[in-house]
Amino acid sequence: VQLQASGGGAVQAGGSLRLACAASGRTSSSYAVGWFRQAPGKEREFVAAIKVINWSGSNVYYQDSVKGRFTISRDNAKNTVYLQMNSLEPEDTAVYYCALRLSGIYSPLRDDYRYWGRGTQVTVSS
Repeated sequence: VQLQASGGGAVQAGGSLRLACAASGRTSSSYAVGWFRQAPGKEREFVAAIKVINWSGSNVYYQDSVKGRFTISRDNAKNTVYLQMNSLEPEDTAVYYCALRLSGIYSPLRDDYRYWGRGTQVTVSS
C-alpha cells in the first residue's frame, strides 16, 4: 500500500486548505485513515481519523483543538480521504501526514498505523 498526501500550502490565518490522501495498492473494505501533524520541535500528534467498515458506514474522530474547524471525509471510488481545514490558525502550522491501518478499528496512536504517506507542509501566517 502506498499513500500520497497532497494539498498543503501557505495561507493566512482564517484561510482554508484541503488535504488529500490517495491510497494505491492492496487495500481493505474496512480500514482507518488518520491524519497526524508534526510542528518543528514537537511530537507528531493526532489530528483526525475516519473509520470505515465494509466500504460503508464511517465514523470520524477529531483532536479537540480542530473540532468544528476540520472535517475528514472519504471518497471510496477514488481511494482518497480528505481533510478540509477551515479557520486555520498559526498553531496549525506543521507537516501533515496521513496514515492507514487495514483494520476498521479507530486509533489516535501513531504506532497503530502501518502505512504512512510523505508529509505535506501547511503554513499559516498571522
